[in-house]
Amino acid sequence: MRTGVSSRRTMRQRAASAVRSSKIKELLLCLGITFMFCFVAGFTTSVMGWKCHDDPLPRSSVRSKRYTLLVNTWRRHDLLKRSVSHYASCSGVDSIHIIWSEPDLPSEHLINFLMSVIELNSKDGRQIELKFDVNEEDSLNNRFKELKDLKSDAILSMDDDIIIPCRTVDFAFNVWESTPDTMVGFVPRVHWVDKSGKYIYGGWWSVWWTGTYSMILTKAAFIHKKYLSIYTIEMPASIREYVTKKRNCEDIAMSFLVANATDSPPVWVKGALSEIGSTGISSLGGHKAKRGECINWFVNEYGRMPLVSTTMKVVDSRFSWFW
Repeated sequence: MRTGVSSRRTMRQRAASAVRSSKIKELLLCLGITFMFCFVAGFTTSVMGWKCHDDPLPRSSVRSKRYTLLVNTWRRHDLLKRSVSHYASCSGVDSIHIIWSEPDLPSEHLINFLMSVIELNSKDGRQIELKFDVNEEDSLNNRFKELKDLKSDAILSMDDDIIIPCRTVDFAFNVWESTPDTMVGFVPRVHWVDKSGKYIYGGWWSVWWTGTYSMILTKAAFIHKKYLSIYTIEMPASIREYVTKKRNCEDIAMSFLVANATDSPPVWVKGALSEIGSTGISSLGGHKAKRGECINWFVNEYGRMPLVSTTMKVVDSRFSWFW
């Protein structure tokens, strides 16, 4: 009898011990799951950075070097005012050069206005230099004339009707710093060969459809200042004469020049871009065909096709949902 009671007590003790052990395990498991959830949540927040903000790149990466803004304009003073006013607020700009090819000199009113908006919009007490590079001849080659007094190696070549957010410009500048011999910009174009062996110029929709590009237009692009000298002095004069005669394709000529020097493709940086102007060479009839003629003519001058195609696109993942 005693043996039976003792046996039942032992069984109850074992059962109670097993229950306590099970509860302890469940508690530890719950604590472990809770800890892992908190850890993963914190890690995910820190890594994925869902909180969007408008801060530019860290100042150390922007202050180390700056760039010269080179603005090409032609009788669109209102657009020029808006463009200069915007880019004066970009932290990487150290000087602004206006490529002036109009028959009349810039008015005192225009100069004073631009100087005032630069002073008003520049940040951190920066002194941004303003210069008008006046040309006697009206030629598209003027935008790439050699400039002796540049403070920085980097040139941001822009048309007067292009507005890009400063944080995007600064990001592209950082990309350019990693590959300064390459052209880095925001407007890609492509070329291909048809069945007859003729080169064809493709606009934005061709880039979008194929996912391929081989040129970056200098309406919004970073280049090294040395290419201004090469374009003006070393590039065959026949190419500059062709650009002046046709009033087109100076940007394609620069793409050929850089590709010929590097044997590398340009770099396309994805970014918001606003065109505030409504007219330009690209709005004229037959634009695509004329650009194709330029490509074929340049190939003959170079004796080869230097342009290199690529599918690479650089995206600032901090401000993009899909990248």
